[in-house]
Amino acid sequence: MSAVAMLIALALDVAIGWPDWLYRRIGHPVGWMGRAIAKADLRLNRSELRDAVRKRNGIAVALAVTAATGGLAWCVTLVLPDGLLGMAITGVLAWPFLAARSLDEHVRAVADPLADNDVSGAREAVSKIVGRDPAMLDSPAMARASLESLAENASDGVVAPLFWGTIFGLPGIAAYKAVNTLDSMIGHRTVRHEAFGWASARIDDLANLVPARLTAVLLACVSGALCRVLRNVFRDARRHRSPNAGWPEAAMAGALHVKLSGPRTYAGHAGPGGDPFLNPDGNDPGPEDIEAGIRLYRKAVLLAAVLLVLLAVL
Repeated sequence: MSAVAMLIALALDVAIGWPDWLYRRIGHPVGWMGRAIAKADLRLNRSELRDAVRKRNGIAVALAVTAATGGLAWCVTLVLPDGLLGMAITGVLAWPFLAARSLDEHVRAVADPLADNDVSGAREAVSKIVGRDPAMLDSPAMARASLESLAENASDGVVAPLFWGTIFGLPGIAAYKAVNTLDSMIGHRTVRHEAFGWASARIDDLANLVPARLTAVLLACVSGALCRVLRNVFRDARRHRSPNAGWPEAAMAGALHVKLSGPRTYAGHAGPGGDPFLNPDGNDPGPEDIEAGIRLYRKAVLLAAVLLVLLAVL
């Protein structure tokens, strides 16, 4: 049963993450995907090509990487034994496609220096989890960026992989991670990737349509103020420029009584669109709100695990 396998994968990720010794020996599956995508970007997204050609190449790359990753995982499932042993092996193989522990650690790495008024340390830490220009971020902006990353990646890094893995098993979680990696590398609205990354961004939007909303519900359920947070979500989520990220971010903002999103700067340039605040009447967040956000996130992950247990029993 896929729910059991996903529960095993989540337990391994929460308990030990992806150990450094293992990374030094074999790297990480996401890194393997990333190298393939980077090579395709270099060869098929050359500046001298017309946008139509680059867009066509990008569609081919997105479909090829996703199909190859999911297909390889499907081939592996054909040789796995039946029963509990097969489920256990599937869980171990699905383990690296989750990022519950690393997300917790990366966000906490921002909270700790912020609490100590170490602005430079906080900027260095926040630069590892968001693409914004860290030199332009004051303490509230860094706290906002951290909480937004925590909320969005609770969906992208935990709920969405579990969702697709529960439905389609190892091929589902592997293919989803390929889609998400494609989007994170080439799905940006920049001069270089506007055409080439178009398909990757659209496929990622589709893949996260349900998980993002499910993540918002999970966060609302563990907030202690279900109805109020859900009202916030339905009011604010669509203000976000992303069709999906606004849902978990609005839930996080409502649960913590803080405002998130808003104007932002990338490499010295303002981000596209007006970027309105989510929960605009909320407070500017601080390090204590990041800690509260981490606690909320952990409760949401635990609730996701409980739901997997219920699915496995049913």
